[in-house]
Amino acid sequence: MTEAMKLHGAFSWNELMTNDVPGAKAFYSELLGWVLTDMESSCGSYTMAKAGDTEVAGIMATPPEAQGMPPAWGAYVTVDDVDAMPARVESLGGKVILPPQDIPDVGRFMVMQDPQGAVLMLITYFDKK
Repeated sequence: MTEAMKLHGAFSWNELMTNDVPGAKAFYSELLGWVLTDMESSCGSYTMAKAGDTEVAGIMATPPEAQGMPPAWGAYVTVDDVDAMPARVESLGGKVILPPQDIPDVGRFMVMQDPQGAVLMLITYFDKK
């Protein structure tokens, strides 16, 4: 991750949740030339996508709590303190969809919806020493 992606307000990660991970992997690797690497994570199997030497996205199966949701790309925006964001989101007319929680070894994230209905993830990355 570049330093610019760690700045408050920067888009920093993209993630596909899908009910057809093998199909998505075949499509995006062929379409975009991504190099895909499977790994285990706290949410089960996770696929990292690289463009050249840079990790650019992740692909994962739709988790049980989101079953019924259509496959979708989600974007993460870095914030300095994700735990302060729910009150701020609500004070500006937004809605908290999923309160802050940990992604082990990565950071804390939340899911919010803006007043117009668009969904976005906010994340504060853990400092890696």
